Amino acid sequence: MSAAAIALLVTLLLLLLSSAPIAVALGLTTFLYFFYFTTIPLTQIPETLFNALNTFPLMAVPFFVLAATIMSRGGISRRLTEAGLAAVGGFRGGLAMTAVLSCVFFAAISGSSPATVVAVGTLLIPAMVRAGYGKEFSTGLVATSGSLGILIPPSIPLIVYGIATETSIGDLFLAGILPGLLGGALLLVLVVVVSRRRGYGTGANAVTMTRAEKVRAFRDATLSLLLPLFVLGGIYGGFFTPTEAAAMAVFYAVVVSLVFYREIGIRDIGPILLTSARTSAMIMFIIANGILFSFVLTSERIPREITGALLGLDLEPWAFLLLVTVLLLIVGCFMETSSAILILAPILFPIAIALGVNPVHLGIIIVMNLEIGMITPPLGLNLFVASGMSRMSVLRVAKSALPSAAVLLGALLLVTFIPIISLALVG
Repeated sequence: MSAAAIALLVTLLLLLLSSAPIAVALGLTTFLYFFYFTTIPLTQIPETLFNALNTFPLMAVPFFVLAATIMSRGGISRRLTEAGLAAVGGFRGGLAMTAVLSCVFFAAISGSSPATVVAVGTLLIPAMVRAGYGKEFSTGLVATSGSLGILIPPSIPLIVYGIATETSIGDLFLAGILPGLLGGALLLVLVVVVSRRRGYGTGANAVTMTRAEKVRAFRDATLSLLLPLFVLGGIYGGFFTPTEAAAMAVFYAVVVSLVFYREIGIRDIGPILLTSARTSAMIMFIIANGILFSFVLTSERIPREITGALLGLDLEPWAFLLLVTVLLLIVGCFMETSSAILILAPILFPIAIALGVNPVHLGIIIVMNLEIGMITPPLGLNLFVASGMSRMSVLRVAKSALPSAAVLLGALLLVTFIPIISLALVG
């Protein structure tokens, strides 16, 4: 490895250890590389940043962020929760089951894990605590279930992986459906077991709804429940691309929230746009710097050298996937999802191809690993979001999320070593 490559990696590591924001660490490392180790003019940096963002698939990111913000404020998330209560609220642990199902449905229309935690947790964490569920259990469950938002399509991290590796985003979306549902199903099993042991959702704390109330809940949620079918059906029916689907999700959310539910007005559009613009700018800045850093890695041939070294070990595909899982579980504790994908995907992708690992399968494995990273300290974003809503310390939330995180780890191992789970729907 060249001196420039070593300096590049050491600089990035030092900046990360200094708690510098990930986007700043990536951008500053790249700047120092251009300044000291190449003859390329520094004007190339803004040009490369612009070109990194000037791609059609990336337009889906701000649209999905905007759609999620509208849905959170426009009554869609609340109606999804009420429909979940009507479906499973009468069972033991019904409120907790509703939280999991609500996260699955909201994930299918938002593409964002923190947005899912906020939309569902704001309503259900206080309701679960009032109904006698443990505060730690309630908060940990919502934080974990919300992480399904980055796996179940539409998924922003899957879009980033598709761009970084030139893999079909449509195939990645299809591949994320069954693993996401598997994770949700295993979390429901956990809820049933814990609720039976602790007596959650029984006696005076049981959720009771009359037949008329259930019918009304499903009727009111019909338009909300149709949104995932509208978005995903449009993509796989050939009516629009994933990027166009993001724009259509915004259109649908605006019409439903503004015209039918009437929970937001024209005056609310400005604050909603401002909130989503801030979130989108943060995500896009990270993506731009990540792509720029990937360009530098490729220039130094670091992915090629690592690929050659690992192939020289004559690893079996299963051993490589196990190594990837361990690596990503560690990385997920310290790096933001999109940044980790942009840095590691170009390195892991050629090795996987050489070993015969399906690139779509690899993408699902990477995202599922980083999904668990959303609920592991010190950088687990969902922990901070859930902590803010429950007023518990981040460490308490992390501890309470351990059982449900272990469930997601089990789902990850199943998907990793049984590829058909992720590839069954991919043509």
